[in-house]
Amino acid sequence: MAEAANGKAAIVTGASRGIGRAIALRLARDGFAVAVNYASRAPDAEAVVAEIAAAGGRAVAIQADVAQASEAARLFDEAQAAFGEIDVLINNAGVIQPGATMLADTDDALYERIFSINTRGTFHMLRLAATRLRQGGRIVNFSTSAIGLAMPGYAVYAGAKAAIETFTNIFAKEMRGRRISVMCVAPGPTATELFLDGKPAELVERLAKAAPLERLGTPEDIANTVAFLVGPEGEWVNGQTLRVNGGIV
Repeated sequence: MAEAANGKAAIVTGASRGIGRAIALRLARDGFAVAVNYASRAPDAEAVVAEIAAAGGRAVAIQADVAQASEAARLFDEAQAAFGEIDVLINNAGVIQPGATMLADTDDALYERIFSINTRGTFHMLRLAATRLRQGGRIVNFSTSAIGLAMPGYAVYAGAKAAIETFTNIFAKEMRGRRISVMCVAPGPTATELFLDGKPAELVERLAKAAPLERLGTPEDIANTVAFLVGPEGEWVNGQTLRVNGGIV
Protein backbone atom coordinates (compact mmCIF):
# COMPACT_ATOMS: atom_id res chain seq x y z
CA MET A 1 0.00 0.00 0.00
CA ALA A 2 1.33 3.43 -0.97
CA GLU A 3 2.41 5.75 1.86
CA ALA A 4 2.00 9.52 1.55
CA ALA A 5 4.77 11.84 2.67
CA ASN A 6 2.44 13.46 5.20
CA GLY A 7 0.52 10.25 5.90
CA LYS A 8 -2.61 11.59 4.19
CA ALA A 9 -4.45 10.81 0.95
CA ALA A 10 -6.80 12.84 -1.25
CA ILE A 11 -9.31 12.17 -4.00
CA VAL A 12 -9.53 14.89 -6.66
CA THR A 13 -12.40 14.43 -9.10
CA GLY A 14 -12.01 15.71 -12.64
CA ALA A 15 -8.25 15.90 -12.18
CA SER A 16 -6.96 15.09 -15.66
CA ARG A 17 -6.67 18.74 -16.74
CA GLY A 18 -7.35 22.35 -15.81
CA ILE A 19 -8.10 23.26 -12.23
CA GLY A 20 -8.31 19.63 -11.12
CA ARG A 21 -4.87 18.89 -12.51
CA ALA A 22 -3.39 21.92 -10.75
CA ILE A 23 -4.99 20.84 -7.47
CA ALA A 24 -3.68 17.28 -7.79
CA LEU A 25 -0.14 18.52 -8.46
CA ARG A 26 -0.26 21.01 -5.57
CA LEU A 27 -1.60 18.48 -3.06
CA ALA A 28 1.06 15.99 -4.11
CA ARG A 29 3.69 18.68 -3.59
CA ASP A 30 2.25 19.22 -0.11
CA GLY A 31 2.75 15.55 0.69
CA PHE A 32 -0.62 13.98 -0.07
CA ALA A 33 -1.03 10.73 -1.96
CA VAL A 34 -3.50 11.61 -4.71
CA ALA A 35 -6.23 9.66 -6.48
CA VAL A 36 -6.44 11.39 -9.86
CA ASN A 37 -10.01 10.81 -11.00
CA TYR A 38 -11.06 11.17 -14.64
CA ALA A 39 -14.13 10.30 -16.68
CA SER A 40 -12.70 9.73 -20.16
CA ARG A 41 -9.27 11.34 -20.64
CA ALA A 42 -7.03 8.47 -19.55
CA PRO A 43 -3.79 9.72 -21.20
CA ASP A 44 -4.14 13.11 -19.51
CA ALA A 45 -4.78 11.51 -16.11
CA GLU A 46 -1.80 9.18 -16.50
CA ALA A 47 0.34 12.18 -17.40
CA VAL A 48 -0.65 13.85 -14.12
CA VAL A 49 0.26 10.66 -12.24
CA ALA A 50 3.60 10.48 -14.05
CA GLU A 51 4.38 14.12 -13.21
CA ILE A 52 3.62 13.50 -9.54
CA ALA A 53 5.74 10.35 -9.52
CA ALA A 54 8.65 12.14 -11.22
CA ALA A 55 8.63 14.68 -8.38
CA GLY A 56 8.76 11.90 -5.78
CA GLY A 57 5.05 11.83 -4.93
CA ARG A 58 2.46 9.07 -4.99
CA ALA A 59 -0.60 9.01 -7.20
CA VAL A 60 -2.95 6.69 -9.02
CA ALA A 61 -5.36 7.39 -11.89
CA ILE A 62 -8.90 6.10 -11.34
CA GLN A 63 -11.58 6.22 -14.02
CA ALA A 64 -15.10 6.90 -12.74
CA ASP A 65 -18.10 8.94 -13.80
CA VAL A 66 -19.13 10.37 -10.43
CA ALA A 67 -22.59 11.21 -11.80
CA GLN A 68 -23.21 7.45 -11.52
CA ALA A 69 -23.64 6.29 -7.91
CA SER A 70 -21.97 2.92 -8.49
CA GLU A 71 -18.94 4.50 -10.14
CA ALA A 72 -18.56 7.07 -7.37
CA ALA A 73 -18.52 4.20 -4.86
CA ARG A 74 -15.93 2.36 -6.94
CA LEU A 75 -13.76 5.49 -6.97
CA PHE A 76 -13.72 5.48 -3.18
CA ASP A 77 -13.09 1.72 -3.16
CA GLU A 78 -10.08 1.95 -5.47
CA ALA A 79 -8.64 5.00 -3.71
CA GLN A 80 -8.88 3.24 -0.36
CA ALA A 81 -7.32 0.10 -1.83
CA ALA A 82 -4.39 2.19 -3.07
CA PHE A 83 -3.83 4.45 -0.08
CA GLY A 84 -5.83 3.22 2.91
CA GLU A 85 -7.98 5.83 4.59
CA ILE A 86 -8.88 8.98 2.65
CA ASP A 87 -8.44 12.35 4.36
CA VAL A 88 -9.41 14.87 1.68
CA LEU A 89 -12.09 14.97 -1.01
CA ILE A 90 -12.00 17.64 -3.73
CA ASN A 91 -15.26 17.69 -5.70
CA ASN A 92 -13.91 19.44 -8.78
CA ALA A 93 -15.52 17.46 -11.63
CA GLY A 94 -17.88 19.63 -13.63
CA VAL A 95 -18.96 21.01 -16.97
CA ILE A 96 -19.84 24.50 -18.14
CA GLN A 97 -22.46 25.66 -20.59
CA PRO A 98 -21.31 25.85 -24.20
CA GLY A 99 -21.76 29.62 -24.23
CA ALA A 100 -24.67 31.65 -22.92
CA THR A 101 -27.98 29.81 -23.25
CA MET A 102 -31.13 31.56 -22.11
CA LEU A 103 -33.27 29.48 -19.79
CA ALA A 104 -36.14 29.58 -22.28
CA ASP A 105 -33.81 28.07 -24.91
CA THR A 106 -32.31 25.36 -22.68
CA ASP A 107 -33.34 21.89 -23.84
CA ASP A 108 -33.76 18.91 -21.55
CA ALA A 109 -30.48 17.31 -22.64
CA LEU A 110 -28.39 20.35 -21.67
CA TYR A 111 -30.22 20.74 -18.36
CA GLU A 112 -29.70 17.06 -17.52
CA ARG A 113 -26.01 17.17 -18.46
CA ILE A 114 -25.27 20.23 -16.33
CA PHE A 115 -27.17 19.06 -13.26
CA SER A 116 -26.04 15.44 -13.58
CA ILE A 117 -22.32 16.21 -13.44
CA ASN A 118 -22.24 19.46 -11.48
CA THR A 119 -24.84 18.60 -8.84
CA ARG A 120 -25.54 14.87 -8.77
CA GLY A 121 -21.85 13.96 -8.96
CA THR A 122 -21.02 16.08 -5.94
CA PHE A 123 -24.05 14.69 -4.08
CA HIS A 124 -22.85 11.12 -4.67
CA MET A 125 -19.35 11.90 -3.41
CA LEU A 126 -20.58 13.79 -0.34
CA ARG A 127 -22.91 10.96 0.61
CA LEU A 128 -20.00 8.52 0.47
CA ALA A 129 -17.65 10.87 2.31
CA ALA A 130 -20.06 11.04 5.25
CA THR A 131 -19.01 7.53 6.24
CA ARG A 132 -15.79 6.90 4.32
CA LEU A 133 -13.68 10.00 4.98
CA ARG A 134 -11.27 9.74 7.90
CA GLN A 135 -12.15 11.57 11.12
CA GLY A 136 -10.79 15.10 10.92
CA GLY A 137 -10.87 15.16 7.12
CA ARG A 138 -11.54 18.02 4.72
CA ILE A 139 -13.94 18.39 1.79
CA VAL A 140 -13.76 21.15 -0.82
CA ASN A 141 -16.67 21.51 -3.24
CA PHE A 142 -16.75 23.70 -6.34
CA SER A 143 -19.26 26.39 -7.21
CA THR A 144 -18.88 29.40 -9.52
CA SER A 145 -18.73 33.17 -9.26
CA ALA A 146 -21.33 33.20 -12.05
CA ILE A 147 -23.88 32.98 -9.22
CA GLY A 148 -22.85 36.42 -7.96
CA LEU A 149 -22.55 37.85 -11.46
CA ALA A 150 -26.10 36.67 -12.29
CA MET A 151 -25.42 36.88 -16.02
CA PRO A 152 -28.33 36.28 -18.41
CA GLY A 153 -27.75 33.01 -20.25
CA TYR A 154 -26.24 31.16 -17.29
CA ALA A 155 -29.30 30.44 -15.14
CA VAL A 156 -29.06 26.65 -15.40
CA TYR A 157 -25.30 26.51 -14.84
CA ALA A 158 -25.46 28.91 -11.89
CA GLY A 159 -28.50 27.09 -10.52
CA ALA A 160 -26.72 23.76 -10.54
CA LYS A 161 -23.78 25.27 -8.68
CA ALA A 162 -25.98 27.19 -6.22
CA ALA A 163 -27.15 23.82 -4.94
CA ILE A 164 -23.51 22.98 -4.16
CA GLU A 165 -23.17 26.07 -1.98
CA THR A 166 -26.25 24.99 -0.02
CA PHE A 167 -24.93 21.42 0.25
CA THR A 168 -21.69 22.82 1.65
CA ASN A 169 -23.25 24.87 4.43
CA ILE A 170 -25.67 22.18 5.57
CA PHE A 171 -23.30 19.21 5.18
CA ALA A 172 -20.72 21.00 7.34
CA LYS A 173 -23.29 21.02 10.14
CA GLU A 174 -24.23 17.39 9.51
CA MET A 175 -20.58 16.40 10.04
CA ARG A 176 -20.69 17.54 13.67
CA GLY A 177 -18.82 15.04 15.83
CA ARG A 178 -16.52 13.84 13.04
CA ARG A 179 -14.34 16.97 12.81
CA ILE A 180 -14.77 16.99 9.02
CA SER A 181 -14.69 20.50 7.53
CA VAL A 182 -16.68 21.20 4.37
CA MET A 183 -15.81 24.21 2.21
CA CYS A 184 -16.68 25.52 -1.23
CA VAL A 185 -14.57 27.45 -3.74
CA ALA A 186 -16.30 29.60 -6.38
CA PRO A 187 -13.80 30.55 -9.10
CA GLY A 188 -14.33 33.39 -11.52
CA PRO A 189 -13.11 33.33 -15.15
CA THR A 190 -10.07 31.05 -15.12
CA ALA A 191 -7.70 30.36 -18.02
CA THR A 192 -8.36 26.67 -18.58
CA GLU A 193 -8.85 24.79 -21.83
CA LEU A 194 -12.48 24.17 -20.86
CA PHE A 195 -13.13 27.87 -20.25
CA LEU A 196 -11.25 29.23 -23.27
CA ASP A 197 -12.58 26.71 -25.81
CA GLY A 198 -14.69 28.42 -28.45
CA LYS A 199 -14.51 31.91 -26.95
CA PRO A 200 -13.44 34.73 -29.29
CA ALA A 201 -10.33 36.69 -28.27
CA GLU A 202 -12.30 39.88 -27.65
CA LEU A 203 -14.58 38.11 -25.15
CA VAL A 204 -11.61 36.61 -23.33
CA GLU A 205 -9.99 40.06 -23.14
CA ARG A 206 -13.19 41.63 -21.82
CA LEU A 207 -13.52 38.98 -19.13
CA ALA A 208 -9.86 39.39 -18.20
CA LYS A 209 -10.33 43.15 -17.70
CA ALA A 210 -13.56 42.76 -15.73
CA ALA A 211 -11.81 41.96 -12.44
CA PRO A 212 -10.01 44.83 -10.66
CA LEU A 213 -6.77 42.84 -10.94
CA GLU A 214 -7.28 42.88 -14.74
CA ARG A 215 -6.39 39.30 -15.59
CA LEU A 216 -7.96 35.87 -15.78
CA GLY A 217 -7.41 33.54 -12.90
CA THR A 218 -5.02 30.62 -13.33
CA PRO A 219 -5.55 27.02 -12.23
CA GLU A 220 -2.71 27.57 -9.78
CA ASP A 221 -4.61 30.49 -8.17
CA ILE A 222 -7.43 28.09 -7.38
CA ALA A 223 -5.12 25.26 -6.32
CA ASN A 224 -3.37 27.58 -3.86
CA THR A 225 -6.69 28.36 -2.19
CA VAL A 226 -7.61 24.68 -1.99
CA ALA A 227 -4.20 23.90 -0.48
CA PHE A 228 -4.84 26.46 2.24
CA LEU A 229 -8.30 25.04 3.01
CA VAL A 230 -7.07 21.45 3.37
CA GLY A 231 -3.84 22.41 5.13
CA PRO A 232 -3.25 23.07 8.84
CA GLU A 233 -3.88 26.82 8.52
CA GLY A 234 -7.37 26.28 7.08
CA GLU A 235 -8.76 24.27 9.98
CA TRP A 236 -11.14 26.96 11.25
CA VAL A 237 -12.79 27.61 7.88
CA ASN A 238 -15.94 25.52 7.68
CA GLY A 239 -19.29 25.68 5.89
CA GLN A 240 -18.20 28.68 3.78
CA THR A 241 -18.08 29.55 0.09
CA LEU A 242 -14.96 31.47 -0.97
CA ARG A 243 -15.19 33.50 -4.19
CA VAL A 244 -11.73 33.23 -5.74
CA ASN A 245 -12.09 35.60 -8.67
CA GLY A 246 -9.79 38.62 -8.40
CA GLY A 247 -12.67 40.80 -7.20
CA ILE A 248 -14.94 40.42 -10.24
CA VAL A 249 -17.93 40.11 -7.89
